[in-house]
Amino acid sequence: MTAKALKMSVIALSLAAAVGGAYSFGHVSAISRADAAVTAPAPAAANPMALPDMGSIVERNGPAVVNISVTGTRKVADAGLPQLDPDDPFYEFFRHFRGPQGQGSTPVRGLGSGFIISSDGTILTNAHVVDGADEVTVKLTDKREFKAKVRGIDKTSDVAVLKIDAKGLPTVKIGSSAAARVGEWVLAIGSPFGFENSASAGIVSAKSRNLPDGSYVPFIQTDVAVNPGNSGGPLFNMAGEVIGINSQIYSRSGGYQGLSFAIPIEVAMNVEQQIVTNGQVQRGRMGVTIQEVNQSLADSFGLKKPAGALVSSVEKGSPAAKAGLEPGDVVLAINGKELVNSGDLAATVAGMRPGEVAKLQVWRHGSSQEVAVKVGSASEPKVAAQDNPDGPKGRLGVAVRPLTPDEQRQAEVSGGVVVQNVAGAAAKAGIQPGDIILSVNGERVSSPEQLRALLAKAGKRVAVLVERGDARIFVPVELG
Repeated sequence: MTAKALKMSVIALSLAAAVGGAYSFGHVSAISRADAAVTAPAPAAANPMALPDMGSIVERNGPAVVNISVTGTRKVADAGLPQLDPDDPFYEFFRHFRGPQGQGSTPVRGLGSGFIISSDGTILTNAHVVDGADEVTVKLTDKREFKAKVRGIDKTSDVAVLKIDAKGLPTVKIGSSAAARVGEWVLAIGSPFGFENSASAGIVSAKSRNLPDGSYVPFIQTDVAVNPGNSGGPLFNMAGEVIGINSQIYSRSGGYQGLSFAIPIEVAMNVEQQIVTNGQVQRGRMGVTIQEVNQSLADSFGLKKPAGALVSSVEKGSPAAKAGLEPGDVVLAINGKELVNSGDLAATVAGMRPGEVAKLQVWRHGSSQEVAVKVGSASEPKVAAQDNPDGPKGRLGVAVRPLTPDEQRQAEVSGGVVVQNVAGAAAKAGIQPGDIILSVNGERVSSPEQLRALLAKAGKRVAVLVERGDARIFVPVELG
């Protein structure tokens, strides 16, 4: 089996196609029980080498871990008919009989886990658990269920923030992944395959793992058993503190095979704070492409050891270019912190606010020098926070957010809201994610709140002006 045979699995049954039920467990064998009473063994003598008391951690924190179920729809091509290329000479002929391709839809549902971080109902989970969902339901261990609002999602870090309308809820204690050591015990609680509040334990296998998923996240690697449904659940240290969010597994089969990965809690809490405070997530960027430094490259550049991040290209006009970084530079440290892996540079810069100065120790032409880079803003705000101005099943059926000043300048608009997700009436009318809503029935839209107010007083039909690419078009929408 080659390395290419490995695949990354996201560990929620997030929006999996629903055919009949979410799961089919088949026939389950009966579990035999002893009818006779069993005398409890005498308490064991204190043993300094005994395993940590994980039962107390589960008892104390289990009520703050929630089950998350989602429902939605997915667009599909017409069943039984081949997909046609628009350039195909028969495209218009078949389109006349079957209508536009990809306009069908099928109901989908899935599940995951999450945990409560504030007593008034703020919950953290994975973005892939709730992304694209029309309805999100949170179930507590006391069997209460709540419809949750998605406060925001950040696909880059795979973190989502939910809110339920409740008070006095149990919460987890937030710890530090930075203080975790490789080899120490950790414990996960979640809903694998729908089995709510299941606990599994293992050790920290490694830290600051960079995965080929396009993200900057320095994952915590563990051997804790996590499976579909665990996604979004907490990873605890033996002090009962959350140090990560269980997110991904490496597997040949799609199930657990000893390699699981968690998002460091510091990353998740930073995303949560920005979503709640600013309505979107901002990240720093320098505008460079980097690669790992192996022994051969270290020898070629005259380095004592293979470490740091090798700059392979510099984006024209980027903060890195303005600071004088060049291809072939090896960044050895940032803000006084030595870089062991190349991914450490991306993670550190992403965690900085635009406008901050990153002090880099750079190896260039056989000597070390310092380069100061004024960090810019990552051009990915549209994967961040969401606001559902009329609810996922509301009259229009869109999730939107305000445009950033940079986006307004690029689009040459003032005000407007960008569409994040589409369902219901908007989807049927042809509104798409990425569209900028400029007005409704001729009244200018400058915020999600204003869009909500305009929809509330609208009749059965509205004309929505959207900007898509370089074009502006009116889209007639029959409201739900």
